[in-house]
Amino acid sequence: MKRYLATLALVIFSLGTLGAATPDKVVKKVIEIGTTDNRTMEHEDFLANRIGGRIVGSHNLEDAEKWVAKQFRSWGLEVQIQEVGEINVGFSRGPWSGRNLTDGGTPLHFGTPSYTAGTKGPQRGHVVIAPKTERELDRIKGTVKGAWVLLDSPSRGFALSFRDSTILSLMIDAGALGFIQSAETPIQLHYDRAHCYDLTMDTLPTVPDIKLDKAQFDEIYAKVRARGLVELEFNIRNNFFEGPVKYHNVIGILRGSKYPNEYVISGSHLDAYDGATGAVDDGQGCAVNLESARLLALSGAKPKRSIMFSIWTGEEYGLLGSKYFVENKTVPWDKISNYFNRDGGPEVAVSVSVPPAMYNDFVEICEPLSGINPDYPFEVIKRNAPAGPRPTRAGGSDHAYFAMNGIPTVSLGLRDVKGYGFNYREIWHTDLDMYNKCIPEYMEHSSVVQAVVLYGVANLDHLLSREGLYTD
Repeated sequence: MKRYLATLALVIFSLGTLGAATPDKVVKKVIEIGTTDNRTMEHEDFLANRIGGRIVGSHNLEDAEKWVAKQFRSWGLEVQIQEVGEINVGFSRGPWSGRNLTDGGTPLHFGTPSYTAGTKGPQRGHVVIAPKTERELDRIKGTVKGAWVLLDSPSRGFALSFRDSTILSLMIDAGALGFIQSAETPIQLHYDRAHCYDLTMDTLPTVPDIKLDKAQFDEIYAKVRARGLVELEFNIRNNFFEGPVKYHNVIGILRGSKYPNEYVISGSHLDAYDGATGAVDDGQGCAVNLESARLLALSGAKPKRSIMFSIWTGEEYGLLGSKYFVENKTVPWDKISNYFNRDGGPEVAVSVSVPPAMYNDFVEICEPLSGINPDYPFEVIKRNAPAGPRPTRAGGSDHAYFAMNGIPTVSLGLRDVKGYGFNYREIWHTDLDMYNKCIPEYMEHSSVVQAVVLYGVANLDHLLSREGLYTD
């Protein structure tokens, strides 16, 4: 009986297979390579572990730009390097460590924002609580010299604005070694947003700006407030170098065979905060985009319209790369079928939500996707209403300037299908943004899905309809 049922199931499966539409040979090849020789995590490993955090103005970002361009060329894609801007002074981060010497040398959990000062080698000092007024500072000025100063204001990840605070400047003049703020864990670490572009080699910050684990901060603060002696040591290797340092979009193009001046664009941002390695935000997006490009190139894809893989710069500094691309009309807006953005968690692509006018196109394009891996069935969702009015302000990722100008920005829906418990908010811009937070099976599958969808949209006989995209 079991043998009969197995035979019947095989016959039914075979009939179903024969009755289904024959997949495009390129799609079949993409799926074959993507399931047997997927390199997504190799790209991720190189970006996160070989290069590391990639802040604007850093040698790391320059190295990453060159590496991405080299990968695109090695797969036979056209490469465009688009200079977006420059920053006066470069910044690179070395190792950092700290100890509570009064507590037997207990290691301290802390970080510093980018474009802030390091120490002059290991620096030891006692700890004081910051005075609240200049008059109070006058009374304790002698104790500030050679001290680490605790600030009552909790950190939100950004650098202190020494130039804009008289009392901080006076404490620096009085000989403070640096300042310490309490930080919730995981510790968010951003950059000196207010002043990094204004820096010159003559106006560099002079003392460290430390964000310390709240539990350790509270313990030290309580002891100092009770007039106990606490001595800390920090060794922070934050380095500056002469600029200007230019930063670039790196764009790989699989040129269209019939409509070469029409485009399907997929993007992610290369720059990443350097308090960790930028593995998730947005190394995972770059890795998926790179592998999608490789899969299509190796499959021999010759889509009707061009597929553009845009690896943006300066997203964390205000969407600089994608804004430049759109506002300078690098390609005509009306020739862009869709911009797909991947920025966020390393989750798996399992859906796409589209207006009714796009629905039939996407159903046909996405038909092969549910057959790749039964763990990840794919759904095309028809929106019953437009997404709303076209946005007038930039959002939080590189799709924003496309959407603001009426360009379709349909993107793949991501989910934690197997319940790994991924929490993007605990990784976003924190010291936990490391390679071990990536989910390889999700990212590898997403690379295949994305390649198939990009190829399908590029191979349509028409640009995607914009009907019902927005209410205006």
